[in-house]
Amino acid sequence: MVRYRRVIRALKRKKGINKGLKMNPKSFQRPFQIGFEFEKRYHGCAQSTIAALYEVFADLKNEDVFRAASGLGAGVGLSSQGHCGALSGTVMVLSQLFGRELQFIEDPAKKRLYAFRLGEEMVQFFMTEFGTIICNEIHLKLMGRRFDLWNAEEKKAFEEMGAHRTHCSSVVGKAVKKASQMIERELRKNSVS
Repeated sequence: MVRYRRVIRALKRKKGINKGLKMNPKSFQRPFQIGFEFEKRYHGCAQSTIAALYEVFADLKNEDVFRAASGLGAGVGLSSQGHCGALSGTVMVLSQLFGRELQFIEDPAKKRLYAFRLGEEMVQFFMTEFGTIICNEIHLKLMGRRFDLWNAEEKKAFEEMGAHRTHCSSVVGKAVKKASQMIERELRKNSVS
């Protein structure tokens, strides 16, 4: 519990973040489960990832960021051709917290590069964990095949093979856990600087 209190203090001290930012310590202890359950229950990997991270870091909650992820699920627009929505969701929240701001678009603090580094770390996590960042390739690895999610029969097979019961939910859970660890680490590091 001491670890979580230190992170809460670091969150409060972090410049450029809502001064009242608080982490839910109970949620922080189980980010995988939260991510897993959000995807299992609500579907939409990008939004489920964001919602789960907002459950862990409640004061980060931003309806506009959440809404902006609406079309990013299943490799963007259910195409399964792009990168995983869980990757999109984690990078959106990491960038929300550590990225460049519109009012400082010139980026004198090089926050854009900071966000790029965090995004690359998430990409490397996906490559290590799944061998790819591409949605349908993750499906192939986890379920043994690719799916056309706009085709009713394919969508039915996707669900019957446990996509939201286990596979995609597990991907979201792992991404939420990794992003939570990264947020904790970066806030701790920044509070020392």
